[in-house]
Amino acid sequence: MKKTSFTSFRKALARMVEIGAANDLPSRGYDFLITGVILVNLVAVMLGTFQSVHAAHARILDGIESVTAFCFLLDYILRLIAARFTHPRGSEARSIAAYVLSFDGLVDLLSFMPNYLPVFFPAGAVAFRLFRVVRIFRLFRITAYYDSLNAIAEVIGSKKQQLLSSLFILLVLILASSLCMYSVECDVEGSGFKNAFSGIWWAVSTLLTVGYGDIVPTTTLGKVLGAVLTFLGVGMVAIPTGIISAGFVEQYARIQASIDRAREQDILFIKFRLNEHDDWAGRTVASLKLPLDVILTAVHRSHEVLVPNGSLVLQPGDTIVLGAEPVLDRMKIDLKEIVLLEKNPWNGRLIRDLDLSRQTMIVMVKRGSRTIIPKGSTRLQAGDKLLLHTKDTSVGESS
Repeated sequence: MKKTSFTSFRKALARMVEIGAANDLPSRGYDFLITGVILVNLVAVMLGTFQSVHAAHARILDGIESVTAFCFLLDYILRLIAARFTHPRGSEARSIAAYVLSFDGLVDLLSFMPNYLPVFFPAGAVAFRLFRVVRIFRLFRITAYYDSLNAIAEVIGSKKQQLLSSLFILLVLILASSLCMYSVECDVEGSGFKNAFSGIWWAVSTLLTVGYGDIVPTTTLGKVLGAVLTFLGVGMVAIPTGIISAGFVEQYARIQASIDRAREQDILFIKFRLNEHDDWAGRTVASLKLPLDVILTAVHRSHEVLVPNGSLVLQPGDTIVLGAEPVLDRMKIDLKEIVLLEKNPWNGRLIRDLDLSRQTMIVMVKRGSRTIIPKGSTRLQAGDKLLLHTKDTSVGESS
């Protein structure tokens, strides 16, 4: 009993710490609380960079830093407890490791560690303070509320190979440009190209169209080379922009194509209510191994319809809607459910003794809250619900 109650507590905790629906008050309240703590912490850190403000209110700013860091620590502990359901990976250890090593887990860890590491390593206090900037990445969780921000993340993820390729080309071009400019300008008296690193700095500022002007070529050949590289820089900046733009066009084209395809073909839907003991309860949509022709189209939670994405955690009480294309088969299959009444002659008989046609079979027996897979030795009782499977071969014979 204690184990069951603790499991229920962890499921409720997982629902609370994850991004919640509008009508899930505990989860939504927790989201706003953590977001508020992050914003207060960032405001305090920014105000602390002003010497006059820090001198006048150092105690208040340090107090805010300590309280918010402790809140981040508590949040991390709660997410570790709920990791079994927020990052299900089979075993407890693998679920915790999946959260700890994830991007969110690392950001959560670095959010509070800079405040406590100087206690054990005083010499690294200045370096640890740099990790406080990581806290701003916790605001990325807000993107779960907005489909447009999710679309940007999905496009970048789908085009990451092309983006990495363009970045590699840019790095090669920067290295080649720096070496060429250094070779041309290194012998000129007073030249800013004193070494290869100076050339890299100039190439980066030129190719990325920033052009600080702190290092400039002085020879005619160097100026010509600089002009060519400036034009190349405009093109290199346009490549990632074009890739992302093409990704948006492809994504919206896929959405439109799926809508048009849904209009052309009928899709069969089935919905069922998820119970606490079902295998899908507490699992993410991405971890479900659905057949290729089956899609999870919607999740009804309370009075809200959720569009499922890979990170959505299914909860007991959710109504799941599955969709699939109809199978084009010459043999028609008919399913029907019957309830055995008191005077039904099948009452008390074994399934093997029933006079069923070769085209009809009993595929399921539901007795109260139990679901029985029928065998020949299964004895039927009054009140049983039988699911009958009948093959209609008239279509095949007539054709």
